[in-house]
Amino acid sequence: MSHGSNSIKLEASGKQQPVPIQGWSTWFGYVSLLAAIANVTIILLESMISINHPNYVAGGWHTSVLVIAMCLVHGLMNVYAFKLIPWIELVAGVLHVCLFVIFVVVLVVMGPRNPSSFWLQRNISSGWDSEYIAWNLGMLTCVWSFTGFDSAIHMSGETRNAKSAVPRAMFWSIFMNGVLGFVMVNVLISAMSSVEDMLEQPSQIQAILLNVTGSNKATTAMIAGLFIISFSVNLANIASVSRLAWAWSRDGGMPAYFAYVSPTHRVPTHSIIPSVFLVCALNLLNIGTSYVAFGAITSLSSLALYLSYTIAISSIIYVRLSRSTIKLGEWNLGRFGLPITVFALVYILYIIIFLPFPSTLPVTGENMNYCGPVMVAVLAIAVGLWLTHARKHWNDPNLTILEFVVANASE
Repeated sequence: MSHGSNSIKLEASGKQQPVPIQGWSTWFGYVSLLAAIANVTIILLESMISINHPNYVAGGWHTSVLVIAMCLVHGLMNVYAFKLIPWIELVAGVLHVCLFVIFVVVLVVMGPRNPSSFWLQRNISSGWDSEYIAWNLGMLTCVWSFTGFDSAIHMSGETRNAKSAVPRAMFWSIFMNGVLGFVMVNVLISAMSSVEDMLEQPSQIQAILLNVTGSNKATTAMIAGLFIISFSVNLANIASVSRLAWAWSRDGGMPAYFAYVSPTHRVPTHSIIPSVFLVCALNLLNIGTSYVAFGAITSLSSLALYLSYTIAISSIIYVRLSRSTIKLGEWNLGRFGLPITVFALVYILYIIIFLPFPSTLPVTGENMNYCGPVMVAVLAIAVGLWLTHARKHWNDPNLTILEFVVANASE
């Protein structure tokens, strides 16, 4: 994305202007997003363990150790078995659709029915007195689901017919998962018990499935399907994030060491290392309180990515307002593009306000939302690296490589 906003500025002003803040925000945002997905994956694994071994204590250092073990496996697979990853993704995609049908049928046929008034109940368990703030904080988890949709772009250099395939994949994945997600949320709300009961459960999906099926084996099997999908998503995201780090270091935004591509395995091995390491480091937050750790990681990924989106979208608006014409891609919004883009910018800036808010009151060291301080530290490191290293090595995106990718994007 840093390449995109740089190219837009280049066309608009005729000058090369670096955007190190966006590059670092995008990369760190994806790393923290990857950490959140890894956290979710292990929570699913721990749910299966606790169902069959009630004495197992989930969370804390157990979660951190399992995340580290899984990420090491994913890192090794991205180096030594990368050719298998597209096939694993394909299997996970098919399983995703099949599980949707299975979950809906099981929950609708076997589950209880909440009255229609249940959808309109108000519940504030965060400690905030203001319904306005509580509602916006409750929306942040949903906001997290709408980040990372541009990750397909990171793999465009290795995608056939990328000009049409990548935007098509982005659009249809958001559209289809949005529809499926809306249906699934309503089915789960219909089958769940009271909000108070759900908040007391260590794993809400486990509690709902156990209540509906009444079977440990059936619940374990259904959660196992979710675990396989999440495991595959985490595996593929490491590939995506490593390509982002590789491109960023290739252009001088990060040390050139991370731009190395193994001639044997033909993958950026050195850029996989920092991605895996930081994911493991972020998940050490679980050693404190798992719930707070997950909230901090999801808020951090949303904050970092939304900051990068702000810069990119602002650049697009600047170009569209300062120039009478702009060359659009095969997929575009036509005359609706500018108003939709302006709305997106306003919405993102509004959401950013609430991302650093503590999720519960009163604030303590255990429930503090650390995404704000961590993001400030990341930006400070980014500025420091820019002043000491990147400013001397940054030459804007490598236009030769960009032209080569664009020229071959339709092949």
